[in-house]
Amino acid sequence: MPSPIQALAIPPILDGRDVEALARTGTGKTAAFALPVIHRLLSQDRPKDPAGQARALILSPTRELANQTAGTVRTCTRHCGLTVTVAIGGVPKDRQARALAAGTDILVATPGRLLDHLADGTLRLDGTTCLVLDEADQMLDLGFVEDVRAIAGRLPVRHQTLMFSATMSPAISALARQLLHKPVRVVPPDDPATPTRIRQQVIFVPTARKAATLVALLRRDPQDRTMIFTRTRQGADTLARALTSAGVAATALHGDHGQAKREQTLNAFRKGSLRALVATDVMARGIDVDDVALVVNFEIPEQPETYIHRIGRTARAGRRGTALSLCDPSERLLLRDIEKQTRARIAVIESP
Repeated sequence: MPSPIQALAIPPILDGRDVEALARTGTGKTAAFALPVIHRLLSQDRPKDPAGQARALILSPTRELANQTAGTVRTCTRHCGLTVTVAIGGVPKDRQARALAAGTDILVATPGRLLDHLADGTLRLDGTTCLVLDEADQMLDLGFVEDVRAIAGRLPVRHQTLMFSATMSPAISALARQLLHKPVRVVPPDDPATPTRIRQQVIFVPTARKAATLVALLRRDPQDRTMIFTRTRQGADTLARALTSAGVAATALHGDHGQAKREQTLNAFRKGSLRALVATDVMARGIDVDDVALVVNFEIPEQPETYIHRIGRTARAGRRGTALSLCDPSERLLLRDIEKQTRARIAVIESP
């Protein structure tokens, strides 16, 4: 059975329409654009000269999300005979260039590395029939909007553009007006800002006692896979060391780490050998890890939208989960803004 976003988005994509879709992570949005794109590619003839071409292009804001999306697309294309290539930073360009030289059906890329290949002449977009902007709101947050415009300008005049975003801010709507042609706007009906399967809780605790409180919480439920968010990379490193010293298997994940280290950390977390992942917002955005039972806001985010993205790491694909915020008195106004945005009261619980 399709999820609401899939049921609404797939028909207009199959019809060749441009689509602007509101889709929270964990609702099946990758399949919502991947399946119809694959279907349309299978119904079209391959180019006579595929060298250096990509028939469909999926842009992702981060390397982790690009790899994750490519994995889902490869699963969907397993018996279709379509090729899927990834072009991201942090790894040598030469190997990617060799893969692109033969041409690819679906290219999943980050904007910066894609522009590098275009500048090097290892990639052409004149045969690209579909552009997908995944997590478009994060591309704006990370300052990729000019890169996206430059990439879109290299595509044929007649092509399909699909924009999937977790939020529909005025900035996203403005970008959609620039890049999409008479788009179908897809918003699942009665879609709450946060999934109803997430139990939201808050503990009011001074910053100086947050680490000890978190350790007590994790010791109380030692089997729960946990993702913890901090505002800064330094804060993530400090907290990960404190948890490890307290006997909790934890590692930080942020942009200062090389690509190999980041992939190693994520794989350990997925396999369960790592109990807790302490992450910054950019690194964890869009990451899909099964059975994350608990998300902890070690620091309350300054933007309510960030809170929504954070807690979306749990209760994915129909599961249930808990989102717990540790709130210093100085952060209470931020918490009030979150309650206004989510239209939900966050339950106050006692510190363990």
